[in-house]
Amino acid sequence: MYTSLDNMKNQLAGILEGAGTGSVTIIDENSLRQQAIDELVYTAVFSPSDEVKNAARLTIRSAAAALGIKPASIQGLYEAMGRSEVTGFTVPAMNIRGLTFDAARATFQAAHNLKVGPFVLEIAKSEIEYTYQRPDEYAIAILAAAIKEGHRGPVFIQGDHVQANAKKYAANPAKEIDALKKIILEEIEAGFYNIDIDTSTLVDLTKSTLDEQQRANFENAAVLTQYIRDNQPEGVVVSVGGEIGEVGGKNSTPEDLHAFMKGYNAAINGGKGISKISVQTGTSHGGVVLPDGSIAKVKLDFDTLKTLSEIARATYEMSGAVQHGASTLPSEMFDRFPQVGASEIHLATEFQNMMYTLIPEELRDDIDAWLHANLANEAKPGETTQQFIYKTRKKGFGPFKQQFWDLPESERGKIREELRKKFEFLFTKLNVVDTVEHVQKHVTL
Repeated sequence: MYTSLDNMKNQLAGILEGAGTGSVTIIDENSLRQQAIDELVYTAVFSPSDEVKNAARLTIRSAAAALGIKPASIQGLYEAMGRSEVTGFTVPAMNIRGLTFDAARATFQAAHNLKVGPFVLEIAKSEIEYTYQRPDEYAIAILAAAIKEGHRGPVFIQGDHVQANAKKYAANPAKEIDALKKIILEEIEAGFYNIDIDTSTLVDLTKSTLDEQQRANFENAAVLTQYIRDNQPEGVVVSVGGEIGEVGGKNSTPEDLHAFMKGYNAAINGGKGISKISVQTGTSHGGVVLPDGSIAKVKLDFDTLKTLSEIARATYEMSGAVQHGASTLPSEMFDRFPQVGASEIHLATEFQNMMYTLIPEELRDDIDAWLHANLANEAKPGETTQQFIYKTRKKGFGPFKQQFWDLPESERGKIREELRKKFEFLFTKLNVVDTVEHVQKHVTL
């Protein structure tokens, strides 16, 4: 990595001017992509000097902007989907928990190969914490990957599951909502112009009416929507998502959707609202792991997904319903999502599982040992070792972040190639091939 600001400027001489500033001029894009961007992003993530780290981040942002690579909101496209002007595909939203630069590179490679327009790279509030990736670092790694792969145009970065903790909310509602505002502001400042509010954890099924069951959900979703509107950059309309049923809980119904939207729309009082709605259709995050480490089959309710997507568009002019917890579903299911009109699908665990399979055995053993030593309190009675490791392995990405990034290019290249093939499979199944023109028409930089 670069050891100082002067070292950075000297090494980048002849490649770009203005290193460490907000005004970069690209002199030699080929040299920037071949090697310099790798050193910049590594410095931006791991430099022990805040001065050098921040200079590298600013250089990457400036270089990306100079090349026409900019964080963007998908709002315009989702509004067009809400008007049924654009149909026939489901937008993939992919959570990258580890090896973010390399995994994002694989995403851009697959998207360019298949001329994919709308695809989202996201990270959840919980993932930010256990993968040790603050929003600014995550966004920088993605922009660096876009530079590396010769991307041009918008980059959709999303804050997934900005989720209220029900217990903390019950103890102190204002403090919990303020904590969500804090992460939202950090995400917006990092270039997350797509944010999924998740106050579905506050739904209270013990209440006698649907309106009361959803009240804490829609009231707080409205408060956070307004906070986003108050803090979004001039010229940007952040795409905001809401959620009516916690993933892994009770399946959502049309009545749930109407109760939420009636209350939510009244609360935002004519303001710009959500562009999509996340629903529960029978999945769970990461899937349900069996004692042998395999994943239990899921009975996903496509009829519910279709019905709620149709209501979302026809009645509320949203893009449709969003499917969570889907990456471990059988491969033959994925072409069903565009068929039933799902507007977005969130994918995460399968990419994590692929990485763990492909990393060297020695590193995998080190991570497993760390999980046993540090997370033994998370083991449940009767749980097998396979179940424990599968459930907790996501929390190995943070402590071993640098070990992942320090893998030799031969290992990282192998992982990128397998991820690229997986992304191309998913993009094809979700029917986003040859969709660049939709983004060009409906998305404003």
